Amino acid sequence: MMTLLKSGAAVAALLAGLAATPSLAQEAAGGSITVTYKDDVATLDPAIGYDWQNFSMIKAMFDGLMDYEPGTATLRPGLAESYTISPDGTVFTFTLREGVKFHNGRTMTADDVKYSLDRVTNPKTQSPGAGFLGSIAGYDKVSAGEATELSGVKVVDPRTVEITLSRPDATFLQVMALNFSFVVPKEEVEKSGADFGRNPVGTGAFKLAEWTLGQRLVFEKNADYYRSDAPKLDQIHFEIGQEPIVSLLRVQQGEVDVPGDGIPPAKFREVMDDPEAKSHVVEGGQLHTGYITMNTTLAPFDDVKVRQAVNMAINKDRIVQIINGRAVPANQPLPPAMPGYVKDYGGYKYDVAAAKALLAEAGHMDGFETELFVANTDPQPRIAQAIQQDLAAIGIKASLQSLAQANVIAAGGSKEGAPMVWSGGMGWIADFPDPSNFYGPILGCAGAIEGGWNWSWYCNEEIDARAAAADAIVDPAKAEERFKLWGGIYADIMKDAPWVPVFNEQRFTLRSPRMAGDDALYVDPVATPMNYRYVTVNDVQ
Repeated sequence: MMTLLKSGAAVAALLAGLAATPSLAQEAAGGSITVTYKDDVATLDPAIGYDWQNFSMIKAMFDGLMDYEPGTATLRPGLAESYTISPDGTVFTFTLREGVKFHNGRTMTADDVKYSLDRVTNPKTQSPGAGFLGSIAGYDKVSAGEATELSGVKVVDPRTVEITLSRPDATFLQVMALNFSFVVPKEEVEKSGADFGRNPVGTGAFKLAEWTLGQRLVFEKNADYYRSDAPKLDQIHFEIGQEPIVSLLRVQQGEVDVPGDGIPPAKFREVMDDPEAKSHVVEGGQLHTGYITMNTTLAPFDDVKVRQAVNMAINKDRIVQIINGRAVPANQPLPPAMPGYVKDYGGYKYDVAAAKALLAEAGHMDGFETELFVANTDPQPRIAQAIQQDLAAIGIKASLQSLAQANVIAAGGSKEGAPMVWSGGMGWIADFPDPSNFYGPILGCAGAIEGGWNWSWYCNEEIDARAAAADAIVDPAKAEERFKLWGGIYADIMKDAPWVPVFNEQRFTLRSPRMAGDDALYVDPVATPMNYRYVTVNDVQ
């Protein structure tokens, strides 16, 4: 086992190693990379996997009808060669690419698409993503156990599948690019049963060559992959059981190309403050927002002036400093990387005097007492203390309720449970890059239920109707029009101020000097930590 260096020496060694890197030639096709993780992968079954670690692995091994342009949130056809949408927006007809093969050599057909969608929605599969397919006709009966097949999914011929929705849903094409919609071969699922997640077979750019539990996984290139420009690499080696600080040192020694768990927080500032080391770090936006909720059904937060005053009271720049600059201040629910984000929206400026004045207008000249709930894992309590100090500056005395994450979630989901919640550690990360994903569960009327995630208990029926109208625009050619509508929706929500958007976390991927390819591939908005299909390595001279 490697002997750990002391903090300063560790980073010094890293910096020295990176600085001594030979000059690099052009990026080369082929080769292999090594990625480390502390914990083993739970599953590689696309119907089950739902965490940041296995998400990009699953995307490397499986495909859906839809896909994204590398390094972007722009949709493109995937296993589908093309598609059409009926005038009323409820019937999607997909023409499949010819000759796509599973890793076992069998050609994929429309029957596989139907089987995969039926499987995900079947309660026996226990897929955490079944609800994403809720707009497909017949979903309710399958979900209730009254049917085993989705009536809305019809195989027209081996290369054509027709999917009928029970309602127009502009997010449907995004869902078809989500891992829960990825296509699997029935015979392999039935052969492996509950162990399919350990013996994955897909159509993806890489196939599983080895999995030694608790030690390593090896992905190797799928020579039959349907896209001619991918994959770039021959192999990917995932080493399991590596502490993040050890991985950091192994990057310096040339043994590791990407530490999958990221830069250890304790070393982040030291790495980023050195120009040479920073040159090997790629920074990009996440589809994430951390926010403070105010229960709009409880006094005094049932007064919009109070909520607006709280928005003005929070020093977001100082909070970003607490987490070593690993975020950017937020002024609206949507993160900057999300379509629909309003770039010229000003939001509420940090202004203690104005906040005090507004609080006095609301009848709280002397402030009031309240509670702020926060998860008890670092750095969340430190952030909550900063929020507490900001509130105190305008006369609001907030006692901190620092609890296990599950208890905070339970309090937020109870109408009488939590006047305020700092969402840190539980802040929303989009399931797919569409603005509606930041509304329904956490700001819409449907989410304002016991056990829900709308912890502000905000329900504006007029805005709900506008949201439904925006999502009824299913024509991709009208996407910009739809995104503009969503931007207006979130701007109007901020007038009601049920939240204080605090920051949008940034992604920072450290890569070895031999790693190549566009920077966007390493902070891909729909693949964490990176887009394995398109990254490359350099020839080192």
